[in-house]
Amino acid sequence: MGLRQKINTGLKEAMREKDTIRLSTLRLINAAVKDQDIAARAKGNADGVDDGEVLAILAKMVKQRQESVRAYEEGGRLELAEQEQAEIAVIEDYLPRQLTEEEVAEAVDAAITSTGAASIRDMGRVMGVLKGKYAGRMDFGKVGPMVKTRLG
Repeated sequence: MGLRQKINTGLKEAMREKDTIRLSTLRLINAAVKDQDIAARAKGNADGVDDGEVLAILAKMVKQRQESVRAYEEGGRLELAEQEQAEIAVIEDYLPRQLTEEEVAEAVDAAITSTGAASIRDMGRVMGVLKGKYAGRMDFGKVGPMVKTRLG
C-alpha cells in the first residue's frame, strides 16, 4: 500500500471514529500533497509527486510544527503548543522509523565513501545522496554539521 493510500485510509478511519485532531491533520497533509501535485503537473510531471516527495512534505510539516511548539512555549501559549504536539504525533505515524545516532553516522560515512567526497566542496553531493536515500528518516539539520565536520 502506498503512502497516499495509507493517509486516505487513516482519514476515513478518523472520520468514522470522530477523531477531530487526527482528521484535521490528515486533511492538512492531503492538502499539502495535492498542492505539490499541482506544482508537479505545472512542471510537466503528469503523475504528480511520488512517495519520496510525500515523505519530504511530511518531514517539512513536522519541522514547521516543532518550530511552532517552541514559539508557543516561549510565548506562554501551552494549549497551542499541545495542539501542535498532537499534530506532530499524527504526522509521525506516517513517517518511517527515525535512524539512531549510530545509523546516521554509518549512513554519513557510506555516503562520503560512495561519492568520493574529499573536501567541504563535496558536501552538496553527500547531502544529495543522503536526502535521496533517507528522506524522512533523519534530521538533516543535524546531519549537515556532521558531514561538514567529517569533510572539513
